[in-house]
Amino acid sequence: MHDGLANALRSICALLMLGCGVLPSSDAGAAVTAAVFGHVDGKEVAIYTLTNAHGIEARITTYGATIVSIKTPDRDGHVQNIVLGFDRLESYLAGAVPYYGATVGRYANRIAKGRFTLDGTGYQLPLNDGPNSLHGGNRGFDKRIWTADARGGAPNSVRLTYVSAAGEEGYPGELTAHVTYRLAEDDSVEIAYEATTTAPTPVNLANHAYFNLTGDPTRPIVEHELQINAEAFTPVDSTLIPTGEARAVAGTPFDFRHPTSIGSRIGASDEQLTFGRGYDHNWVLDRGAAPSSALRLAAVLTDPSSGRVMELRTTQPGLQFYSGNFLNGKPSGQGTVYGFRTGLCLETQHFPDSPNHPAFPNTILRPGETYAEKTVLRFRTAKGK
Repeated sequence: MHDGLANALRSICALLMLGCGVLPSSDAGAAVTAAVFGHVDGKEVAIYTLTNAHGIEARITTYGATIVSIKTPDRDGHVQNIVLGFDRLESYLAGAVPYYGATVGRYANRIAKGRFTLDGTGYQLPLNDGPNSLHGGNRGFDKRIWTADARGGAPNSVRLTYVSAAGEEGYPGELTAHVTYRLAEDDSVEIAYEATTTAPTPVNLANHAYFNLTGDPTRPIVEHELQINAEAFTPVDSTLIPTGEARAVAGTPFDFRHPTSIGSRIGASDEQLTFGRGYDHNWVLDRGAAPSSALRLAAVLTDPSSGRVMELRTTQPGLQFYSGNFLNGKPSGQGTVYGFRTGLCLETQHFPDSPNHPAFPNTILRPGETYAEKTVLRFRTAKGK
């Protein structure tokens, strides 16, 4: 049986048998619940809630394999949502919603002029970001309904699957993509990606959650402190396409090797900050001597006011830090768009426009190979200063 159909049948059966109730988990105090989130074109969209023994909660919807919310306590034990998202599916469908919490692909980030050449054949992708292609095109993975399985995988997890047809959004090969979200008892959310293909194709999957560790989505994130374990970043041109250079962060506003307030240099006179209207760049993560498959500490995000801390570990070579520069606070259809710099993204991924830069880490997946990447978000609190 086709993997996508099999997963769909398992998910439907799970919802019917359990009445959209509690799914079993072997972790003490952990639980997974499923419910109907809405419908798109007559197709049902589900939402899964993962909870651990400490009261941490993550909600995932099959629309876009999207993180709807993550609730964590502050230093005083007050639990709040720290991810920008919506309680209604209609809000994700309305107007221009900038990838809130979604799994983006087939290729996360930008591809210059929507063009690349693979094995001597040229491909043209939709141009949905000025002169470039962004996050998979006009209807990327963020706008697809994924099938879900919360019964046969790791404890307290949900595995989502999407089969992208050959030629979809201009990409070659049929790609079967999986993303598994798992909430562990060490208060971490693990995001694991896998993909296989029937023909050579670029692949770059990432999660596009906007974080605001204050728990108040009206407060800007400029007072958050950020540390990124990277000696270099990839500068961009005026359309936010990498030039191909890896530039040292030392002596620039892009030096986050030590915890630094995001707002302290975001308004500096710097061409790169002008191009991005703030931070919207890829950092070259330090690998050290660890193998590429090993999880490495990539970043630490701290909100001094609440004491919330998020540690980010990943197998990916790059980290796109986006400071919410294009959020404008204007209503869009039935959805409310969040205000300027009220959320930030830390997108672990391969580098932007890699198919056009042979020196960048490889993003071409071939038949017989398995794309496999993992990111872990671990939450804790710190005492006040």
